[in-house]
Amino acid sequence: MVLNGEHDGVIAFLRGAKLLGEDELCRIKALSGGVSCDVFAVEMTGRVICVKRALPKLRVAADWQASVRRSEAEAAWMRLAQSILPGCVPKVLAEDKAQHLIAMEYLPPDIFPVWKACLAAGETDPRFAAQVGEGIGRLHAATAGRSDLALDFANGEQFHALRLDAYLLHTAARHPDIGEIIRALAHGVAEARIALMHGDVSPKNILRGPRGPVFLDAETCCYGDPAFDLAFCLNHLLLKGVWHPEHAAGYQACFTVLMQAYFMQASWEPRAGLERRAARLLSAFLLARVDGKSPVEYITAETDKDFVRSTARRFLVTDAGSLAGLCDAWFAALAQK
Repeated sequence: MVLNGEHDGVIAFLRGAKLLGEDELCRIKALSGGVSCDVFAVEMTGRVICVKRALPKLRVAADWQASVRRSEAEAAWMRLAQSILPGCVPKVLAEDKAQHLIAMEYLPPDIFPVWKACLAAGETDPRFAAQVGEGIGRLHAATAGRSDLALDFANGEQFHALRLDAYLLHTAARHPDIGEIIRALAHGVAEARIALMHGDVSPKNILRGPRGPVFLDAETCCYGDPAFDLAFCLNHLLLKGVWHPEHAAGYQACFTVLMQAYFMQASWEPRAGLERRAARLLSAFLLARVDGKSPVEYITAETDKDFVRSTARRFLVTDAGSLAGLCDAWFAALAQK
């Protein structure tokens, strides 16, 4: 096997953690890690593991920086999630806080495809979408009202940098006429102490495993408002309809069953308030994914961006309140586009 000298820090970490023998060679292959981290597959004799390293500056056009200590929060979230819902995350094998490295179980893509790719191909499986909603709901229910977790995951500074500023506040500045509405939503999330948020529940961070969803990339985790996670995930099912309108009916069905499965687990507060917050945040996220610091890469045509902007702005001004009503209105508008 080939020893790649560019990654001596990764190799030293693995040897120190007893995951790689002192004389054992390995091959390190870069994987697609998104904008916030480096991700590697480390091939050793008879096995493969995954190593992730947080980046101080994210790979986007805007100047977007965040503390690399978020890798510690991610490892802690993964261990906690594994104890609540076994199999819902890759197993953490080792951690190096000084180098901001996490070694974890490698899940081969032929067995664990990325949900985003499945959705793009028209594989809109309502059963799996319901499992996603149930999984998010169970994680929130198990962490709601936990003062110990509120202290352990008091990651407000990094959550502000990676989520509130990048998505909501940046978008508010781009739309000053409705900026106060969006800033109020950001303030509400910042002040909430309800349950543990993953912070990046997106189809690109969910694997379609044989036994159900596997959640990745929890480096934005923070104790706050669970409505954030629900809205963040549902947002992508609406945007996929702009990307692939031929699969719009499937995306709408996934939206509906995911939402329903989630609320079946949401016992910590009355549904009405939780749903209204999620609907308001969802409206803002639609706008943020074309005008925030991290726009979705698959909506490129100006006509499509204008459709998202105008529809999202209308939702924010009219305050839909109901997720089902918002979903129906979105896909009805998309059909007339």
